[in-house]
Amino acid sequence: MTTLARWGVVSTIKAPLGAVLDFAAWHLELGAHRLYIYLDDAAPDIEAALAGHPKIRVQHTDAAWWGKRNGRPNKHQLRQCKNARHANNRKAETEWLAHIDVDEFLLPAYPISDQLSELPQNALCARVRPVEALAPGKGSAPSDTAFKAFHLDQDARQKAAEACFPTWGPHLSGGFLSHVAGKLFFRTGLKGLNIKIHNVILDGEENPGQADLTGTELGHFHADSWDHFKRAYRFRLERGSYRAELKPQVRRGDAVNLHDLFRAIEAEAGEDGLRAFFQEVCTATPELCERLEAHGLLRRRVMNLPGLREKHFPGVSPA
Repeated sequence: MTTLARWGVVSTIKAPLGAVLDFAAWHLELGAHRLYIYLDDAAPDIEAALAGHPKIRVQHTDAAWWGKRNGRPNKHQLRQCKNARHANNRKAETEWLAHIDVDEFLLPAYPISDQLSELPQNALCARVRPVEALAPGKGSAPSDTAFKAFHLDQDARQKAAEACFPTWGPHLSGGFLSHVAGKLFFRTGLKGLNIKIHNVILDGEENPGQADLTGTELGHFHADSWDHFKRAYRFRLERGSYRAELKPQVRRGDAVNLHDLFRAIEAEAGEDGLRAFFQEVCTATPELCERLEAHGLLRRRVMNLPGLREKHFPGVSPA
């Protein structure tokens, strides 16, 4: 009888308690054997809520933590990668780890343990492709979350983006604001594994033996409400996924990157322009859901995060 693969998640987190509990409860419900949570800032309420759970290992990465690791990197992306490498180098408690963020939720079609166990032994990592959550609108029901997906083929992706997002599609890869690269599961215990945000490197080889975990998507809540988008907007422009040095998402001569696109929208129409962009690209309107459905790019998922939070962390208030 084949023993199913145990899997876990590693994440560096700076988020409110409620968001962390939702993230943890969702993945515990899916069957995660371990969650390695690295807190980027002091958060005693989160530490207290997580520390008692037998499947969670929580670590506050304070000054003493970074003092033993050549200092705290200025960029949060570097801190994420260093923490993921720490999780991989500790005594293995799982056969696989996924390196994802607190706003990313694994969405499997069937148990993840089964999917990972089906991979060939030479697959040292497995990619999970993203779908991007839409803000609730008249095209979604209160009980479900709507997501937009994208085609892997570049030409099909761009045609669908321009059909589904008629104003802004020419500048957006698949209509996404965030990454389309996805994230990786990697086999644990691989000595010298260099873990990046979207890739891993072993002995100079990028993503050795990579497979696609086609039975799982990565639900990314990058801009799932106007308030969320607006709160994160300035940070993302300066240091995050909309920063100036990033390349345009779309491979065509007249495409601009998200930084320049948002600056132009803001310069022309201010916050009203940004809100109009958000309404077309990020909101589950009936029109957008109909267009996505026609292209096979609409996903719906009932998540019930409050119920799962209470199940796995009974009596812990997110307030």
